[in-house]
Parts: sequence; structure tokens; C-alpha cells
Amino acid sequence: MFNSRKYIVLLAASVGASMAVSTVHAAETVAVENPYGLAALWAGGDIVAKATLLILVTMSAASWYVIIAKFLDQMQLRRQGRDAADKFWKAASVAGGIAQLKDGSPYRYIAETGNTSSEHHEGALLEQIDLNTWITMSIQRAVERVNSRLQNGMSLLATVGSTAPFVGLFGTVWGIYHALTAIGVAGQASIDKVAGPVGEALIMTAIGLAVAVPAVLGYNWLIRRNKSAMEEVRSFSADLHAVLLGGAMRAAPGAALSKKVA
Repeated sequence: MFNSRKYIVLLAASVGASMAVSTVHAAETVAVENPYGLAALWAGGDIVAKATLLILVTMSAASWYVIIAKFLDQMQLRRQGRDAADKFWKAASVAGGIAQLKDGSPYRYIAETGNTSSEHHEGALLEQIDLNTWITMSIQRAVERVNSRLQNGMSLLATVGSTAPFVGLFGTVWGIYHALTAIGVAGQASIDKVAGPVGEALIMTAIGLAVAVPAVLGYNWLIRRNKSAMEEVRSFSADLHAVLLGGAMRAAPGAALSKKVA
């Protein structure tokens, strides 16, 4: 009986000691931090590595700003297109329709340009252009200005998408060069001395790809939406051209008759 009790006590003590040791090891494991990663890359990098990382961060922020800003511009243009379809074509005249559109609207700008071109066709050189061609040219120029404004920032996305991977690759090559140089100076070529610094350098390539992929996808997505939005703008301009030309043709015989009577 005494031996069994003694055995139980010893067993409980050993179990408690094992649990204590396990707790200490777990605490030590939690306390250990990863010596490699972005923080170590920034802390141990030289001016070139830090500049490369800042360039990638700047490119990413700029591309996301353009994507969000252009998406909001496209949404606004679509709302303005719906307003033009609901209000402009229900007006009694082109001038009345223009008054129904909001200031700053591309549709109002196109309508004002077309209306002005149909009313003012003056100048010795301009009078050599027939009214149909003059109205067409004026409206087409206004449409191209709207399209040019809508395309602002797209070149930035194309630039980021095509150059960010190479910027990241440059950071990787530079980081590996310095890591191997440090290993050679230290004279230690074990796997733990090589894998850490080289792995840190490879993070630059991953960051470059993470910057480039959203820029390329955003570029293609916005280009497709711009094309759809400009189709609506061009449809509006074509209808406006027909309306203005029809009004000018109806006004021409009356003007000619009044001159003849005078």
C-alpha cells in the first residue's frame, strides 16, 4: 500500500514537472521573433534598398488613387448621361435643354459647343467651310476633349504595370548582392546565414508583382469602362449634330427670304 502511494506521488510529480517544462518551452517559443521579414529588410537595408521600397510603395499608392478616382469619374459621367437622356431631349429647344444640364457636365459642354457653332459661323476663312462640316468639326473636337480628360491617369497605370516588376527585381538583385557580400566577409556559408538574407531580398520581387498586378488589371478594367462611357457620349453628340443641322437648315430659307425681301 505504501509503495503504491509512493509511486502515485512520484508519477504526479513527474507529470507536473513535464507540464512546467512544456509551459516554459511554449513561452520561449512565443517570445522568439522572426529575425527576417519586412521590418528586418527595412532595418538592415542600405539607402538603395530603402529607396527602391519607397518607390514601389509610391507606385502602388498612385495606381490605387488613379483606379479609384477614374472609377468615380466614370460613375459621375454615367449619371450625367442619364440626366441628359431624361432632361435634354425633352426640352423645347437646344438652349432649353442646355439649361437643364448641370454646370461642368461633359454633355452640357458638348451641347454648348455645338449650339455655339451653329449660331456663329463667321470669319473670312471660316465662311469657306460649309455649316454641316463646321458643326461636325466643333462637336467632334468637344468629344475628343472629353475623351482626353477621361483618359488622364491611364498612362500612369500602364507605366506602373510594366515597370514595377523590374523595379522589384532590381531590389532583389541588389539585396542578394549585399547579402552574399556580407556572408563572404563573415566567412560563414551555412544555410541559416544564406537563406535569411536571400529570402529578404526576394521579398522585393514579390512586392513588385503585388504593385504591378492591380495596376494592369485596373488599366484593362478602366479602359473597357471608358469605351462604354464614350459610346454614350458619341451617341449623344451624333443626335445633337442631327438636331442642330436640322434647325440650321430650317432657319436658312427664312434668312434667305428676309434678305431677298429687304
